Amino acid sequence: MDKANRSIPPEFVLLGFTDNPQMQLPLFLMFLIVYIVTIAWNLGMIVLICIESQLHNPMYFFLGNLSFVDLCYSSAIAPKMLSDLLSKIKRISYNGCAIQMYIFGFLADVECLLLAVIAFDRYVAISNPLHYTAVMSRKSCKQLMSIAYLVGMVDSMIHTCNTFRLSFCQSNVLNHFFCDIPPVLALSCSDTYINEIVMFTLIGFIIGISIGMILVSYTCILSTIMRMRSAEGRRKAFSTCASHLTAVGLFHGTMLFMYFRPSSSYSLDQDKWVSMFYTIVIPMLNPLIYSLRNKDVKNALAKIKEKKRNLDWWAPVLASLFTATDKYG
Repeated sequence: MDKANRSIPPEFVLLGFTDNPQMQLPLFLMFLIVYIVTIAWNLGMIVLICIESQLHNPMYFFLGNLSFVDLCYSSAIAPKMLSDLLSKIKRISYNGCAIQMYIFGFLADVECLLLAVIAFDRYVAISNPLHYTAVMSRKSCKQLMSIAYLVGMVDSMIHTCNTFRLSFCQSNVLNHFFCDIPPVLALSCSDTYINEIVMFTLIGFIIGISIGMILVSYTCILSTIMRMRSAEGRRKAFSTCASHLTAVGLFHGTMLFMYFRPSSSYSLDQDKWVSMFYTIVIPMLNPLIYSLRNKDVKNALAKIKEKKRNLDWWAPVLASLFTATDKYG
């Protein structure tokens, strides 16, 4: 459709979570705490992995990237959401909406693929330990991450361009707290059938590849574990995989619920709270899940306390963040 013949609103109005003034301040304080914790835990994990040589291995390379992705895509949503909770009129420009949709979609795709890469890493480490160093070389790890980032960039560009080629001639009031694909499509007066087909196909392909790779990896891992003679070896292997499976279940479960339903079953009021879970809560939980009872992380923190390395002013803070997760886990 020609740009001249399209209807383009100058901005969108976000309804957010609630229009009740008495609820806005409590929600702001709650989400502010969650966002601060998200920044602290993910940044803490990244710094810890960077400065501790014992964590310079493929598993923690991927976990560091996971923390980076969680930090970035939470930051693409949370600051705007927090400011809107204190505003009477919640506006986002047309271009700002497109940028937010692109960044979120790009990073969500990367996280989806990254969870599959971590499953493959665990498979190689447990099922083929003698070949682990050769298979998961530094070059291989960088190539896997590059593929994840490239696929995320291309996929998100397709969705964003397809969505913002539509006409918006009815309303500019977006029943959501950020620019996600389903609520923006709901505003369009154009036929969105092709958009929905493309969305289901591309997102389905990426999630399908991720889930398929995870299932195959863990099937092989389970087979290896069952052949282990040592009960302690089996326990350690199960413990290593449990945290990743928890993260996979949380992320893929909410993504499948959000994007793989017929449009007739969409409930935007319900979807806002589901979206809040995977955009705000999951990025906070991932560092907690992966550091909980993790001996490598605890040993790295112990080394920081002993050596100090001229980091006296922030090392105790960093250590307290992770030791607190272990204490209450």
